[in-house]
Amino acid sequence: MTEMVEIRPLAPDSWPDLCALFGRNGANSGCWCMWWRESANEWAEGNNANRERFEQVVTSGEPTGLLAYADGNPVGWCAVAPREAYPRLFRSPHLKPADPDESGVWSVSCFFIKRTHRRQGLRRTLLDAAVDHAGRMGAAVVEGYPVDTREKPSGDLFTGTVDLFLEAGFAEHIARGGRRIVMRRRP
Repeated sequence: MTEMVEIRPLAPDSWPDLCALFGRNGANSGCWCMWWRESANEWAEGNNANRERFEQVVTSGEPTGLLAYADGNPVGWCAVAPREAYPRLFRSPHLKPADPDESGVWSVSCFFIKRTHRRQGLRRTLLDAAVDHAGRMGAAVVEGYPVDTREKPSGDLFTGTVDLFLEAGFAEHIARGGRRIVMRRRP
């Protein structure tokens, strides 16, 4: 990356920046970073409800993630929060925790990079910042749920790739045969 990038935790006063980055479509198919936080029924309510619900999470002060800024403009997002914030993980046959009661686990659940800033290393910068942030917040371990593209390409990369996580020092933790695997690293 040639531009100077600043990474900051999302806060209620930076909500408009996230909205500007995500645009009308709410990042990935109206997700508004609620996919892992909601049940299937809640998700089916759609884009507007997701935006409103995520804004409520942000205004509550709950940890949600990090925004990347270049020249003062939002250009990237990484969701990072305690694993308990993502109940859908606990119901996933491929990603559910081996020990659901394990404490101190934080999850890096998704990324969104503005088109003009893709393929410049920003995802890796955000991942490194997420691990550091989680560690400062008391995480004992950080998990990610990347797609393994080493043998089969995928266009569904919002959780990152195995190669990205390997480069950042993560190791495979659980692989149950799905498109995504659980990878971990200590902060």
